[in-house]
Amino acid sequence: MTYEWGYSGGPPMAVSPIGPVRQVIEYALSEMPASKIMMGQNLYGYDWTLPYVPGGEYARALSPQAAIELARDQNVAIQYDFTAQAPHFDYIDEQGRAHKVWFEDARSIQAKFNLIKELGLRGISYWKLGLPFPQNWLLIAENFEVVKHSQ
Repeated sequence: MTYEWGYSGGPPMAVSPIGPVRQVIEYALSEMPASKIMMGQNLYGYDWTLPYVPGGEYARALSPQAAIELARDQNVAIQYDFTAQAPHFDYIDEQGRAHKVWFEDARSIQAKFNLIKELGLRGISYWKLGLPFPQNWLLIAENFEVVKHSQ
């Protein structure tokens, strides 16, 4: 599992920042062969209402597509944190409350795919399949040979 650094009950931050993801995988590689490691990856993000208060309101989960649509609807630019390799943006809701959104996009997933290839991992497994993120499936086809097994 290489996600949930930013989680619904915690402070706003990238859900799967590339540095900590690499650290977890490198530790796993010290304990087992790469051929047995599947990187766990989230297919969602969170929308935190600010200010963050420990034990307060939980962040709302949203799909990558919903995050993009929210940024568009709020007329705010999506920023990209190159250290975390993750997109994020801020907006003010109708009640005047500030929000911070961190999510995944094609760039952040490509960073994870690059890590999988660099470290020779077996593959990736996803949490929250079914949330709209069409870019992900295009990236998989571009980066990997997909073999489907029927049962």
